[in-house]
Amino acid sequence: MRKKTLIRKNRNRSKLKKVNTGKPRLTVFRSLSNIYVQLIDDDKRATIVSASSKEKGIEKKSKTEVSQLVGKLIAERCIEKGIKDVYFDRGSYKYHGRVKSLAEAARTGGLKF
Repeated sequence: MRKKTLIRKNRNRSKLKKVNTGKPRLTVFRSLSNIYVQLIDDDKRATIVSASSKEKGIEKKSKTEVSQLVGKLIAERCIEKGIKDVYFDRGSYKYHGRVKSLAEAARTGGLKF
């Protein structure tokens, strides 16, 4: 199971890196109860901005509603740093449910990907 997950993640990431050079990468990690997002600069190998569902100010609601709040939060932080164009790295997760709601909230917050 773990091997297939790594294969899917690497396949997705390699396709995105070929097309989107120079843009920071918006990475999603989804656990059973929380969701985490990081904006990573691959050239410098550094995290620029991050947000998660464990932060203060995020209310306990359903998982998809919490991921929408995290998506809005990451969009606000990116725009404060002056970053609008990113590429979305969903990792090995399907683009539905919490991952999709996070991405759509980040788009409505002002990020372009």
